[in-house]
Amino acid sequence: MAQTEVPEKANVLEISPEQLSELELILGDYQGKSGMLIQALHAAQNLIGYLPPPVLRIVAKKLDLPLSEVYGVVTFYHFFSMKPRGKHVIQVCLGTACYVRGGQEILTQLQKELSLDIGEITEDGLYSLEVMRCAGACGLAPVVRIDNDVHKRVNPSQITNILKNYQ
Repeated sequence: MAQTEVPEKANVLEISPEQLSELELILGDYQGKSGMLIQALHAAQNLIGYLPPPVLRIVAKKLDLPLSEVYGVVTFYHFFSMKPRGKHVIQVCLGTACYVRGGQEILTQLQKELSLDIGEITEDGLYSLEVMRCAGACGLAPVVRIDNDVHKRVNPSQITNILKNYQ
C-alpha cells in the first residue's frame, strides 16, 4: 500500500464505539433501498456532527455505493461537513441579494468579533463560521443562519447582540 493511501480502518477512532454501533444500526434502515444516500448522510451527520472519511467509507460500504459517489454528494451540498463544527454553526449568506445588501460586511464583523476565519472553529468549540451560497430568502437579505435560526435583515452592529443568544 502506498504511503498516501488511507487504510480502510484508519481514523475510525474519530468516532466513539457507541457512535459506530449506532451508525451501523441507522444505516441498516437504508441498506438495499435506492436513492437513500442523502438521507443516510443526514442521519450520520446528525449522529456524529460531521462526516469524517471513515464514516464516508462505512456509508459507501453499507449502501453498496462507490466511495467516489458518496464523497461527491458530501462535497457538493453545503449542509454536509467533513470537518468538525462548533456547537453553534454560523452561516452567512453571500448570494447576490445578501452580498449586495451587506453580507460581506456581516461576515467581516463576525470574523473580527470571533477571531475566526471561514471554515474554522473557535478555540472553545462554541462557534464555527461558514459561508452559504444562497439561503433562499432574498427578500429578507442579508441573512445569517445560526443552527436552525434565521436572522433577517442583519447589519454588522447587531452581531454582538445576536451572538449573546448562543453562548
